Amino acid sequence: MNPHSIKEVAPPEKQAEILRDQGNLYFKKERLGAAIEAYTEAITLCPRVPVYWTNRALCHRKRNAWDLVEADCRKALELDNSLTKAHYMLGLALLQGKQYGNAISELEKAFDLGRTGKSGSYMVEEIWQELAKAHYTEWEQAASVRQHQQQELKEAQLLANQRKMSELSKHNEEYQERLQTLSDIFEKATVRDTPAEVPDHFCCKITMDLFRDPVITPSGVTYERSALMEHLQKVGNFDPLTRAPLTPEQVFPNLALKEAVQAFLAEHRWAYQTY
Repeated sequence: MNPHSIKEVAPPEKQAEILRDQGNLYFKKERLGAAIEAYTEAITLCPRVPVYWTNRALCHRKRNAWDLVEADCRKALELDNSLTKAHYMLGLALLQGKQYGNAISELEKAFDLGRTGKSGSYMVEEIWQELAKAHYTEWEQAASVRQHQQQELKEAQLLANQRKMSELSKHNEEYQERLQTLSDIFEKATVRDTPAEVPDHFCCKITMDLFRDPVITPSGVTYERSALMEHLQKVGNFDPLTRAPLTPEQVFPNLALKEAVQAFLAEHRWAYQTY
């Protein structure tokens, strides 16, 4: 018996952890093939440890092997549905497959878990950027289809009206009214897909971006939570606008504004491009 053999001197759980550490080291050195092999061996020994699956999925992500990312993340989530990274990478994989609705669902789960869990603010920001991109891409493609369909319908309706023009030549005013009505209908249909300015009161005074997680201070000013917390930590315990003394314990979620922003984004999804 070789005393230096991991498989002979350690129980499966210990062997798997050693293999995970090796995989992590390989990953840091960009040796993705070796890392995948190490994580795969760890999975073989202890298939019910979700972190082994997410670590291997991360390697597959680096290789743009999105089918494998999806498979590993789904397995990890079967074991533990509260894994931020698994929901996030699954969302990215579905986004690559142009499954926008499902991708958005997974990214939203990752974002919510990231805000309330131990994930760093950098990861929450990264998740949000991908979520906003998914929303915008889905809207952009749907809007393009709608605009094409509306144009075809408009041309068909105009052609039909032109054919009736001779019949209405004696009633030109009636014909013009029909054209105006038709024009109004198509204009209203395109309003939702026409980008415009985002209302100022929906934007944080620090980031200038749309609110995601707005919080209100005792002074009555609302800020994006992450931006305000960073200010309090790095600049000082005071309100950035009013300069009044302020601590993290004094701020509360502005739920009414959050719901208003969400309603605005649901109606005007082009606004996700502002992020």
